[in-house]
Amino acid sequence: MIIDTHCHFDMMPNPEQYLKQQEVKKNISIGMTNLPSHFLLGYEHVRQYKFSRLALGFHPLYASENKNELRLFSQCLDKTSYIGEIGLDFSNEGLKTKDDQVFVLEKVLQLLSKKNKIVSVHSRRAEKVLFEMLITYGIKNVIFHWYSGPLSLIPKIVEHGYYFSVNEKMTKTNSGIEIIKRIPRNLILTETDAPFNKVCSISNTLTNIGLGESVIYDNFSRLISTIKR
Repeated sequence: MIIDTHCHFDMMPNPEQYLKQQEVKKNISIGMTNLPSHFLLGYEHVRQYKFSRLALGFHPLYASENKNELRLFSQCLDKTSYIGEIGLDFSNEGLKTKDDQVFVLEKVLQLLSKKNKIVSVHSRRAEKVLFEMLITYGIKNVIFHWYSGPLSLIPKIVEHGYYFSVNEKMTKTNSGIEIIKRIPRNLILTETDAPFNKVCSISNTLTNIGLGESVIYDNFSRLISTIKR
């Protein structure tokens, strides 16, 4: 069994075929969505599967032009235990919509502060701001997806018990290796970010970081136990 805590199977060429293959292998897949409307489109299709789950998302790069979907996000919130991906993106691609991203994320975090969910976050070039917002709204059970921020922030993220999902591409860059070195093994999860990430073998990821599937399974089991209480 492999565990993929962050992929986008709704954007794959044949999502149904992919999910059926994962089901046969008993692989766990948590599918992110970019908007509440995307979640709603896939919800009935995915709920039939035992090992795959669909997360309710509001991607920061989609936030500016889709603020009208905040109401739909609220309406869908009780349909899933998984949220993602949400967050902030202050890279060159997202900087022009920074204010709208913060506005949407604040509304989303206000809703999540009253719920017990597992939350996968996008934090590119906005790690400190996002972390502070998560703390302000008391958000628990957070997974920092493909973290690429400052090394100095990692101990603070760890202190709050947040997890990190890592992928094969991170294990092949100097910056990614330095980040992974600083994450306690009990807070590491695996991801592919497929289909966007073309270097995405979870087996290779585990080999490259020297961890077995059992470690990831234990970490994921511990995380999901928090939403079953």
